[in-house]
Amino acid sequence: MSVMARIALIHATPVAMQPIAEAFQRIWPDADVFNLLEDALSADLARSGRLNDAMIDRFRRLARYAADCGADSILFTCSAFGQCIEAVAEDLKPMPVLKPNEAMFAEALAFGGRIGLVATFPPSLSAMTADFDAMAAHMGVDATLISVCAEGALDALSDGDTARHDSRIAEAAESLSNCTVIMLAQFSMASAAKVVESRVSCPVLTSPDSAVRRLKG
Repeated sequence: MSVMARIALIHATPVAMQPIAEAFQRIWPDADVFNLLEDALSADLARSGRLNDAMIDRFRRLARYAADCGADSILFTCSAFGQCIEAVAEDLKPMPVLKPNEAMFAEALAFGGRIGLVATFPPSLSAMTADFDAMAAHMGVDATLISVCAEGALDALSDGDTARHDSRIAEAAESLSNCTVIMLAQFSMASAAKVVESRVSCPVLTSPDSAVRRLKG
């Protein structure tokens, strides 16, 4: 991908925006990035409890708008909408369309063995587990995903208490200390990486950094 590639970031929550912006600034500051935020998506999913045709159609419209704005690739930053993103990728191929955790999963699978996943948004876990297992099978990697939810972390972030948010995540990650690598599921969890690293002995991956590395190529 060229240095001046135009990348659309599509967000379902504003808390994902700063972490990915910071990751681009650190890893690929020359990229031409623009943001689309539709902050009713997560609330509507939580209310309905499932991904339906109407939700998939909303994702298709968002992605088509991004493509019409000249995007060379699209990165979605919310981890609970895998089926919707797959529909978009099929519609827009060969344009690269990335799920938020796709690149992080690939990096984690290079370690193999027991791979830990910490999440703060419980509805994302089923879709992420399915995506992880599918990628492991496709890559032919023998890996076991061990998932935990950092209780109270998302509420802390909503209250603006980043320190408590990061601490809750680190506490959850400590239960995964026997894993080969630990992944932080949501983009909004990237702020906790250093705290987690100080509590565990294995590598820690964040979805924003992994995604930018993949897009940069």
